[in-house]
Amino acid sequence: MSLVTQHPSPNPGLNLILFSIPQSCLLQIATASMLLLLVADKATGQALATLGTASEEVFRGDRLPILNFPDQQELNQS
Repeated sequence: MSLVTQHPSPNPGLNLILFSIPQSCLLQIATASMLLLLVADKATGQALATLGTASEEVFRGDRLPILNFPDQQELNQS
């Protein structure tokens, strides 16, 4: 006995109570969402790389202020 139906339904797709969504529409929605996720992933990666580069600039030595340390003579006088 075969489990596969011999007569496919005339309206393939997602059958809900009030309406049905065709398979082509579901495929288009899935494709668009996957492409959007790929673009968002690439943009997020580039943004994080740029943020990492910018954070390294904060800790570079030439951007830090010069600190005035007291001399040994000033420490001995006080």
